[in-house]
Amino acid sequence: MDWYIDQYEVMKEGYSAVCGIDEAGRGPLAGPVCAAAVILPNQCVIAGLNDSKRLTEKQREFLFDLIRDRAVAYGIGWASEQEIDEINILQATFLAMRRAVERLKVPADFALVDGNRMPPLQIPGKTIIKGDGKCACIAAASILAKVSRDRLLRDLDYKYPMYGFAKHKGYGTKAHYEAIKRYGVLPIHRRSFLKKLAKKPNDT
Repeated sequence: MDWYIDQYEVMKEGYSAVCGIDEAGRGPLAGPVCAAAVILPNQCVIAGLNDSKRLTEKQREFLFDLIRDRAVAYGIGWASEQEIDEINILQATFLAMRRAVERLKVPADFALVDGNRMPPLQIPGKTIIKGDGKCACIAAASILAKVSRDRLLRDLDYKYPMYGFAKHKGYGTKAHYEAIKRYGVLPIHRRSFLKKLAKKPNDT
């Protein structure tokens, strides 16, 4: 499989700075959603590059630094739990993607986006279903987004050790739901994802 075929097809149309975009954290009950945008050099070979979901945590951590070193530019964007609750998770994901593109030190002129919904960007682009397993720059973005968010959730685990964020990363596991029922809803929880749990915020 040619991991650069989509990028080359776009470059044939005259674009020169093609970024891949992907997100991490659309489904969890807690924490922000994170997106990354990555511009890779032509013919850039990064051994082991793949969809972040197909990699181990150790592999992702290794590739995270390698991608940042090899990339022409990369940007990380976030949308907070409050923004998710205010504008819904889809729009918050789009917001994080726009922020990631805006943080690119080398401006992109075209975007390849994982999935089937195109975020409103200032540059043209196209979506690729399961693009994180087909396109190098999207796979790179998936790894940067995943590792960035996982690191944040591990930091939050130190602040809220009873909830197990380092293990489940905010997803709705049985242990996470039990912790919420026992200790309450935190400021970092997405209220719109927890409508059935009528708990008062726990600000400890």
